Amino acid sequence: MTNVTHNELEKPGDVHTSPVETRPRRVLWLLAAGVALAALNLRTAITSVGPVLNEITVDLGMSGVLAGVLTTLPVLCFAAFGGATPALLRRFGEHRVLVVALLALTTGQATRVLADNPWLFLALTALALSGGAVGNVLVPTLVKQHFPGRIGTMTTLYTTALAIGTAMAAAATVPVERASGSWHLALAMYAVFGLVAIVPWVLLLGHEPPRTDPAQALGLGQVLRTGTGLQSVLFFGSQSAVAYIMFGWYAHFLRDNGLEPAAAGLALSYLTFLAVPTAMALPGLMARVRDHRGFVAAFFLCYIVGVTGLWLAPLQGLWLWTTCIGLGMSTFTLALTFFAVRTRTSAGTAAMSATSQGLGYLMGGAGPFLFGLLHDLTGTWHAPLMMVLGLVTLNFAVGMLLGRPRYLEDALRGRAQSSMSSAR
Repeated sequence: MTNVTHNELEKPGDVHTSPVETRPRRVLWLLAAGVALAALNLRTAITSVGPVLNEITVDLGMSGVLAGVLTTLPVLCFAAFGGATPALLRRFGEHRVLVVALLALTTGQATRVLADNPWLFLALTALALSGGAVGNVLVPTLVKQHFPGRIGTMTTLYTTALAIGTAMAAAATVPVERASGSWHLALAMYAVFGLVAIVPWVLLLGHEPPRTDPAQALGLGQVLRTGTGLQSVLFFGSQSAVAYIMFGWYAHFLRDNGLEPAAAGLALSYLTFLAVPTAMALPGLMARVRDHRGFVAAFFLCYIVGVTGLWLAPLQGLWLWTTCIGLGMSTFTLALTFFAVRTRTSAGTAAMSATSQGLGYLMGGAGPFLFGLLHDLTGTWHAPLMMVLGLVTLNFAVGMLLGRPRYLEDALRGRAQSSMSSAR
């Protein structure tokens, strides 16, 4: 891998609507704090529900079907609202859209615990998830827009805060529920974090950069007609499917193989927390090189060792297999960082982020369903694990293509020139 500086990732002709050099230091610190606080909140509405799902369903009289809808809502909202985000940005501006998104997330989390029927709880959960979906697309765009020369550092901050928020909500909800005797309080407390995250972005409304020229906007179809865009969608979708399978089935798989429930839960928590150190290190490393295929290959090797170990001796090497799979799941951080390092402009980052997450989360949502279906049909774990091996192999194949130093805007420019030549 060839070493380069952060600024060498930015080629001549890149569009930076708000160069860092023109911003007062206090504004830069406020932007950095805003990015971190927003990222901390993007997954709390999701990972806080699973640990108290049984209490919620019993309390609200929620049927098994509606409980299934609740667990599927995240991917549906991420796909629907994430895909609509670029259009919202062009119309209202990045800072205003993020303020409204965080308001929706906070309001949804604060009010859903007051619902006295399952349908209202689902509706208010969807409100919270809509804010998270918009934020998922928008925060990488803000990093590209406001910190074009510090993409590695700021993506590290963003992905680390995202991992901490995800793990925090998964780990803290049950202790708070047991201490207070109320799942309502355990879920509602995350609204406080959302409220804090809104403050810096309200203060930054007066520092919003000029809106992107509509003529520079990129649509889903344009992104998908490029190799880079299609590879990003498949890479994000395949890693998302594996992640959702692990989050939903790992503890159950271990318990079915004879592990005590408490130990299975601990293994899942460890798997989740492994995202924090990798999120701290990976974006900075990626920003220092242009060719990222080595990272893709390393994570693929981790996956192969971990999944093969689960197949052959699930409990004998439990912590080694869990460590390998947890490290392999760092492809999530890799996918998020690709949005910035495989595009030249904030408009390109927004388009690739929205397209990859909008379609990728649909693919991710299908993963745990198909995994469970294969287990029910075969009565063993071999077929579902074979499916996981297929997904990580797909992730590796498209990742090796996406890891090359290519840029979305260059591919679009090449297509446009080819079309002009054909027209002549």
